[in-house]
Amino acid sequence: MLYSVLTTMLQVIVPISIPVISGALLKRFQKLDTRPLVTLYLYFLNPALILDTLAKADISYQDIYQTLGFSLLNLILLWLVAALAGRLLKLPSDEQAGLTLVATFTNSVNYGLPLVLLAFGQLGLDKASVYVIGQMIIVNTVGVYLAARSNFSMKEAVKSVFTLPSIYAAAAAILLRVTGASLPAGIGQGISMAAAAYSPVVLAILGAQMVGVAGVPMNSGSARAFRSGIAIRMLLSPVVALLALWMLQIDGVLFAVLFILACMPAAVNASALAEKFGASPQTVSKCVLWTTIASFITLPILIVLLQ
Repeated sequence: MLYSVLTTMLQVIVPISIPVISGALLKRFQKLDTRPLVTLYLYFLNPALILDTLAKADISYQDIYQTLGFSLLNLILLWLVAALAGRLLKLPSDEQAGLTLVATFTNSVNYGLPLVLLAFGQLGLDKASVYVIGQMIIVNTVGVYLAARSNFSMKEAVKSVFTLPSIYAAAAAILLRVTGASLPAGIGQGISMAAAAYSPVVLAILGAQMVGVAGVPMNSGSARAFRSGIAIRMLLSPVVALLALWMLQIDGVLFAVLFILACMPAAVNASALAEKFGASPQTVSKCVLWTTIASFITLPILIVLLQ
């Protein structure tokens, strides 16, 4: 068991940690500005990866239905867990909103996709692509609601989804699959080249963001929400994911991929939403940092248990 965990860490976590550490060092010593890189990732690399993966993905309609069903069921269950924890701890509304963001949204895009590719190969990445697209939509709709509550505007949330080119890349990939068409060779090669650059760039961004999060102070009154967020994301989310997978009778590679993506650390996007809408950003940022660090140990163990 220990040998398998160490082997998995060497084969999966170490390759991922190199660009993460590089991004952290660049942020610390060269004051790396991640904003242009985030723009590059959101508007070029991510759509390229989605289009390239979905157009070639080995996925069935059953995979799609089960993935979307799991995404919604897992979201609802975690939402209920966070709401119950907030009520029992008598958290203020802002800390309750922050706790819900930490509990429900994982770093499935800029950490999850490279991890799945290394751990489960191209087949795993194919299976993960549908989940990631669903998460993009959920974060930009339900995520905004959870962060803003009384300030929530459904119109603005829906509008934000359609400003992301990844949605149009997904639509183009679906059209290609339905019609049986393919991209011209030159264009396809260019998109594949951009998709190959996705992992190192987004992992470097993650490392830089972790350094930025590390310096965020946390009020003493947020300690309960912080501890609860860590407990839900690292301890309860695997249990909830297993329950959802069992209820939907999902198995095989899809089971392993969805379980790992559901057990990822708290999403960096949650920090941005918390900051924008005042949903206890200090608590959320610290949860993102510490769940990410802890995941370097927990995820190899989970991957070994799934094999």
